[in-house]
Amino acid sequence: MNILIVGSGGREHAMAWKIKQSPLVNQLFIAPGNAGTSLLGTNLPIGIADFEGIKKAALDHQIDLVLVGPEVPLCEGLHDYFLEDSTLKQVRVVGPQKLGAQLEGSKDFAKEFMMRHQIPTAKYCSVTSATLSEGLAFLKTMKSPYVLKADGLAAGKGVLIIDELSEAEQSLKEMLDGQFGAASSKVVVEEFLSGIECSVFAITDGKDYQILPVAKDYKRIGEGDSGLNTGGMGAISPVPFADEVFMKKVEERIIRPTVEGLQKDQIPYNGFLFFGLISCQGEPMVIEYNVRMGDPETEAVMLRIKSDFVDLLIGAADGTMAHKTIEIDQRTAVAVMLVSGGYPGPYQKGKVIRGLESVENSFAFHAGTSLKDGEVCTDGGRVLAISSYGQSIDEALAVSYKNAQRIDFEGKYYRKDLGFDLQK
Repeated sequence: MNILIVGSGGREHAMAWKIKQSPLVNQLFIAPGNAGTSLLGTNLPIGIADFEGIKKAALDHQIDLVLVGPEVPLCEGLHDYFLEDSTLKQVRVVGPQKLGAQLEGSKDFAKEFMMRHQIPTAKYCSVTSATLSEGLAFLKTMKSPYVLKADGLAAGKGVLIIDELSEAEQSLKEMLDGQFGAASSKVVVEEFLSGIECSVFAITDGKDYQILPVAKDYKRIGEGDSGLNTGGMGAISPVPFADEVFMKKVEERIIRPTVEGLQKDQIPYNGFLFFGLISCQGEPMVIEYNVRMGDPETEAVMLRIKSDFVDLLIGAADGTMAHKTIEIDQRTAVAVMLVSGGYPGPYQKGKVIRGLESVENSFAFHAGTSLKDGEVCTDGGRVLAISSYGQSIDEALAVSYKNAQRIDFEGKYYRKDLGFDLQK
């Protein structure tokens, strides 16, 4: 079969690497892809929100299955677009339709869904300009710190955690006044949950599901989880505290009620469910839903899936998940993200990357890279994920760090303390 991956990051390169291992695949295309994906398949110069361009590619290349990497095309209705076009009826799409994608596209929608289906999450209040007084009153009932979340997609930047009540009140007004554009025309005010976070992934056809390896990502730019938030500086899988007892609670209280809730609400859903969880003294709570795989978690998780990934994608698309099984590699896998100098603030692109050919015993998944005159150059804030196996977290990290030193580009930075909060 011919497969088209939509996206251009490290997540999509890792998925392409895994898909390429399947005997079920004939041709692989990536739109738009990056310098790394070009080594595994054919990159197509099409934007992730260019539905007409994606349609043309699907028809021109006789695509059987489209795997959507990022959330934006799902929230904008790419799957619906395919379903509504008679010429695309035969093309399977892995990723939810627009309604299901609201689990990520609207924090308020997700919170209402969790409340309706008794899924454990933080207390909250949704606020608009018209209900500002209620929001301010709710803030006064909360303990510090205060959590404010833009309702809509804000590229991972729409969450504020504030210590002082007066500052939280001011920030709430600013958000509603358009600080994050339309994304913060509604704001979810939440209680702050204290604990340690992890990312749980499932692949589902809307009825049945398989749970993928659990991971933990590191969002902050600085060591010791300091500094600004990023798209993610690295990931580790498995997560020591997400043991059998914890995961049994996660499945019974969160995963199963979510999939059953989608059915009860008559929300068709296929693809990935990403549960952003926090363990509060061993009790799992949902911080957020995402409707796609995480990045950089995918760059660690893909290493631990031994099963044919394409077979799982077909199960999700065709409603045959009940007949699928998943085999997990027991080794640890880690991903260490190399980023551009200045990120997550302003940074320069077009820096030549050297040393990729000297990487040993690691996979260099490309995130923000492009080819210029035959040379691989930086083309984003997050540039490369260096992913490795090990018998322990320390062992896997040592391999990735060794290879991180072999790769060079101007301004290169990476965190050297990943897993600091997981070590016994």
